[in-house]
Amino acid sequence: MLRKIWTLLLFAVAASQLAGCGYNTLQSQDEEIKAQWSEVINQYQRRADLVPNLVNTVKGYATHEQDILVRVTEARARVGQVAATPDLVNDEAALARFQAAQGELSGALSRLLVVAENYPNLKADAAFRDLQAQLEGTENRITVARNRYIQAVKAYNVTVRQFPSNLTAMLFGHRVKANFTVENERAISAPPTVDFGAPAAK
Repeated sequence: MLRKIWTLLLFAVAASQLAGCGYNTLQSQDEEIKAQWSEVINQYQRRADLVPNLVNTVKGYATHEQDILVRVTEARARVGQVAATPDLVNDEAALARFQAAQGELSGALSRLLVVAENYPNLKADAAFRDLQAQLEGTENRITVARNRYIQAVKAYNVTVRQFPSNLTAMLFGHRVKANFTVENERAISAPPTVDFGAPAAK
């Protein structure tokens, strides 16, 4: 009986020590990162799903822009080649490849939308304008999702580095996680604007 009491006391002390040393915080922050990463992936996938319809719509009007259409299609294909698994957030090199592929697709889409400016009938097409609105909304959601992910990783990394939670992190194998990097932080807080102005007359 006395042994059971001592065992229970030891468990209680151990549990309180773990909680006080950041164990529970690390677990909850890790889960928050996974949730925010899932949202980032969802929004990037939503954008990728818009690309085929966007390319086909532009192709109907801009028959002489094959080069840019091919670039957009190839950029989308490269995005699909990067496996966006939950483990990717623990691999700095893989996250960098993912970010580079997404950046390439962003650039290709931007060039495509600039080209579209040269085709008034395309700008006036209802399907194209609907895709344009969906793309703009998706870019906004990507920005929000990335910001939330960045903040979640930042909070987790602080916990991993701070004393005494850093001791708990080392004990249970928690390491600093890679994060999105940008040359200009304002690029994240200011989503791209896709605006073709008033529809042109057909």
